[in-house]
Amino acid sequence: MKENVIKAIMLVSGALTFTMIYAAIAPEAALRSNFGEALAGPVAEIVVRNWGALIALVGAMLIYGAFQPRVRALVLVVAAVSKVLFIALVLTLGRQFLGYSVGVAVVIDAIMVVLFVSYLVGAGRTIAATG
Repeated sequence: MKENVIKAIMLVSGALTFTMIYAAIAPEAALRSNFGEALAGPVAEIVVRNWGALIALVGAMLIYGAFQPRVRALVLVVAAVSKVLFIALVLTLGRQFLGYSVGVAVVIDAIMVVLFVSYLVGAGRTIAATG
């Protein structure tokens, strides 16, 4: 995969992932949008705000990594692992939520993971061939 292609993929993926800052700003609305229901109480608000902030940080990392090739592999691994964990949790514990926005997120995240892994495998082959 060419460098300009992975850069574009990382920018789009990063921007989409960063939109979860919404959960840090409006946790109840974000939960209703993504899962069709919300949690209540101060602990739920803290956890959901933190969840949104952490996902947004992964998005920011993807955007940063698009412009910094020296950290790109680490950023893609962290983002891919984060997205695989999210997908696995939804598919194993939250299938009932797939009809909400989280279902779309699972599909988009799965596509991102495939693209990230494809790049990492190709980059690994290039390094092995030249190293």
